Amino acid sequence: MSSTTSVEVDGLEERIRQRAAAKANPLDTVPVQADHQPRGFIPNTPLSVSLISFLLGSLFAFGLLLFATNGFGKYWWSTSQLGFFLAAWSAFHWGEFAVTAGWNREKCSVDSFLLENGALYHVAHSVALSEYLITLYFKPEWKQHQYVTVTGVVLTIAGQILRSTAMIHAGTNFSHMLAFRKAQGHVLVTDGIYRWFRHPSYAGFFHWALGTQLVLQNPVSFFFFAVVLWRFFNRRIRAEEAYLIRFFGDDYRNYKRSVGTKIPFIY
Repeated sequence: MSSTTSVEVDGLEERIRQRAAAKANPLDTVPVQADHQPRGFIPNTPLSVSLISFLLGSLFAFGLLLFATNGFGKYWWSTSQLGFFLAAWSAFHWGEFAVTAGWNREKCSVDSFLLENGALYHVAHSVALSEYLITLYFKPEWKQHQYVTVTGVVLTIAGQILRSTAMIHAGTNFSHMLAFRKAQGHVLVTDGIYRWFRHPSYAGFFHWALGTQLVLQNPVSFFFFAVVLWRFFNRRIRAEEAYLIRFFGDDYRNYKRSVGTKIPFIY
């Protein structure tokens, strides 16, 4: 074999070794299970993850500054209410990815940010922002009920803590996607926060979302958020529990009878 051919073979082997090593790199965001491969339009790369994290972090910092200073009173729209909403929204999406990356790595991808969570999700938040800004501009006195905003802040933070705690405690047993088959190692989690909430991540998001609308003092959006989210989680929980009963049988039936969802009228 000539020296040139030998060098080419060595180079090829080195590239193969590099690719194999890259697959095991902790910066990779490639889920182990095929069911959790990213399906959105955002490229599933470390560059995308870092860029999204930077943008969400910047929005969080901007919102936190507005919340703390009330925008220094410089502009009609720069309010602590809007600042808290922006901070809460960006913290939620960053937190979804961060918790998945930290405690559920095998399912982690750029989709874990939940930024491509369906068109209706973004339409709902756009409508909520529009309601707030339009009302604030024409009827600013309608946004002066401080106790409503304080209640919303508490509810939003409690909802975020509840959801993140549930995801952390469930670990690899948690999934953003509905599981149609029982994965190897999947166990029924009934301790910790799950001792008090049957679906704590759903309850957390439900109360988080309603809390943000109380912060903005949006009566119309609050009503529609409540209706739409209740219908969504009612259907989702029914579908998910049909599979959980198939996976765990009487163990899940007994758990369901003894622990509620803490979402109103979903038993």
